[in-house]
Amino acid sequence: MRNTFLGVVAGTALGAAMGILFAPDKGSKTRKTIIKEAENTKNKIADQASEFADVVAKKVNVKKATLEEQIESIVTDSTHKSDDLIDALEKKLEILKTKNRHFRNSTKSKTAAV
Repeated sequence: MRNTFLGVVAGTALGAAMGILFAPDKGSKTRKTIIKEAENTKNKIADQASEFADVVAKKVNVKKATLEEQIESIVTDSTHKSDDLIDALEKKLEILKTKNRHFRNSTKSKTAAV
């Protein structure tokens, strides 16, 4: 796209310059021709810049949507892993509480026997 843009600008400028150099017109007519060519070039550049901006905007929107999907996936995976970790820790805590109860009961039994 950029090469096309530069080609159009260079071609237009070169064509205008060559036309002016080899045209045996009056100065006022030559100035009008230069102004007309400058306007045409300006319009072409504006059109191409607008097209380029549209292409870039579309690509940015696609990349943004893809990034948002990836972030959502990461957050969802992290949430599931966090939930799994919490469940595993709660089970371990319950096992430790049970062992602690058994230990206290066995310690009370031994203390009462002495």
